[in-house]
Order: sequence, then structure tokens, then C-alpha cells
Amino acid sequence: MIIKEFGQIRRDRRMIPMFFVAPVLQLVLLGYAANVDVKLVDTAVYDLDRSAESREVVRVLEGSGYFEIVESLKSYDEGEKSVDEGEAKMAIVFPRDFGKKLKDGERSPIQVLVDGSDSNAAVIGLNYLGSALREYSNKLALERLNRDGVRQIPAARVGLEPRIWYNPQLKSMYFMIPGVLCILLMVTTMMTTSMGVVREKELGTMEQLIVTPIRPWELIVGKLFPFAIIGFLETAFALAASALVFHVPIRSNIFLIFFAAGLFLLTTLGLGLFVSTVSNTQQQAMMTAGFFIMMPFMMLSGFIFPIENMPGVIQAATYLIPLRYFLVILRALFLKGVGLAVLWKNALALFVWGVSILALSILRFHKRL
Repeated sequence: MIIKEFGQIRRDRRMIPMFFVAPVLQLVLLGYAANVDVKLVDTAVYDLDRSAESREVVRVLEGSGYFEIVESLKSYDEGEKSVDEGEAKMAIVFPRDFGKKLKDGERSPIQVLVDGSDSNAAVIGLNYLGSALREYSNKLALERLNRDGVRQIPAARVGLEPRIWYNPQLKSMYFMIPGVLCILLMVTTMMTTSMGVVREKELGTMEQLIVTPIRPWELIVGKLFPFAIIGFLETAFALAASALVFHVPIRSNIFLIFFAAGLFLLTTLGLGLFVSTVSNTQQQAMMTAGFFIMMPFMMLSGFIFPIENMPGVIQAATYLIPLRYFLVILRALFLKGVGLAVLWKNALALFVWGVSILALSILRFHKRL
């Protein structure tokens, strides 16, 4: 049965690229696309003051590497229009007396218009702006103290020296790539398993299998085993792409990653078999897997939205999503380098989920039409 299944996969020339080429390409494309870092915030400037101080602030923002001045405005209305039409994410307005107040040692406020439709980009952009202006303000304060004859600044009693663990550069790509790997592994193995069984029904070859002396469990193992091998091969290709293309650190033992992938494959293969038992055509299998399994899994697993930000009832429902546990395991193995001593609860939950859905699917699968 296993040899027959591998032969059927080999003869279907369209399936080979879908198994090995498409997942790697999707990992590369999604790896670049699934990035929440904000770089080069498009910024428009309306300078009513036109002083050396206002121009220095603009140079400081451009020199920070986080802002790109895309437009010099001629009126306040142009600033609002620029933000409304999406030409700029941020518009900065300098008042007429900005430079004079700075020279006099007074506080000199500026106005900032921010496009908050993308709240993540807005918050990060404001943080960048605040950081750049604080550095400029500290520079002015030091220059003023030097002019007053103060040569040595007393050291602060409390200082902050942050040390960031696991992802020192705070690259969102390092967090997203393991999640993309989880999604691709789920989609590929579950979809191909469900369609592989349903295809036998559509082509009428299931009747030929029924009249053979093969036992039900042998039929199921023969159907699932090739897709399990394909799942492990896809994991290997995805790990290679993650390390070579995106340079994502893999701090844990590589065999632990394959062990976790094996636990997750119990779930995806079981779900694929379950979908095949409730579908009569490949189109039905794709629709059932897409709408009732993949979409809820992606939304509630923590891949897109943080579970901590969800309502309490939804947070409780996420414990029924096996992808949640695999995401936690894989991200920890990639970035933290921990082992089963830390992740055993998630691994146990994934194992229980996989065995349960696989057992349920086997009970529903009968060696008859």
C-alpha cells in the first residue's frame, strides 16, 4: 500500500512541485512579507519657522535612518491631505517661533499629524520620533551647559542598560519565520492527505482497494505514511531556507525540532483523514479544510494576533487549537534554545491532540463506500 501510494504521487507530476517547491517559495515570500518592523516612515514637513533649528531637527530625523522626508508642505491643509491620501504616514508642523524659543531656552512644541489607521506603524513611528527628538534635546542641553561653563555633567543615580534576550536586534522576522513554517507544514500535509483519500473515491479506485484482502489499519497507514515522510522532508527544506535565506538562529537541537514536527504531523494527518471522511469530492475537502480548520487555526493560534489581547472566552477556546502549542514549541526551539524540560506541557498537549484526532478519524474511516 505504501509503495502504491508513493507510485501514485510520483506519477502525478503536478504534485511534486506542490510538495517541495511551493512550500519553500511560500516560506521565502511570506518570510519577507510577514514583517511588522517599520522602516523609513514617509514624513511630510510644514516649516513655518524656516530657521536653522527647524532645519537641524529635519536633518536629525533623516539621519536617524527611520524617517524619509517625502514632501515639503506649503500649507497646513496640504499636510492633512497628504496624510489622508496616504502619501505620508506622518506630517510635522514647526511653529513660527520654534527657533527663537529654543535659543531662549524655552520649551518649543511642534505638531505631529499621524495616520493611525495602521496602529502598529503609528505607535512605532511615534516612538522613533520621540527617541530622535530626545537625542536632539539632550544635545541642545549639553551645548547650553558648555556655554555656561559647565564642563562635567554629574552622573545619574539611576541608569538603564537594557539587555534583550533571544532576539537582541528585535527583528520581527525571527519571530514570524517559525510561524510561517508551522502554517506551511499544516496546510501542505493536511490538504494533500485529505485530497489523496478523496481522490480515490472520485476515480473509483477505492472500490478496487475494498475488494483486496488489505486490512483497514493497513490501508490507513499506507495512505498516511508517505505524507508523513513528505512532511519531514518539507521541514528539512524549510529549516534550510530559514537559516540560509533569512539567517534565523536555530539555537536548539535540530532533532528536537523534527520531534516536535512529528507530534504536529499526528494532528495534521489526522485532520486530513478526518476531512476525507466527511467529503466526497476534492473541492469539498479543500473548502472544509480551508474554512473550518485552517482559518480558525491561523486566527486563534497566536500566529497573527497575540492571544493575550483576545477576550477571555476566546483565550479559553485557543487551548483547543493544536497549532497554538506547535507555535510556542517551534519559536522557543528556534530562538531560546530550551528543551523538553521547559516545553513538555505543550508537547504533551500536542501529542494528546494528535492521538485523539487520529483515533477519531480512524473510527470514522471505514473500508467501504
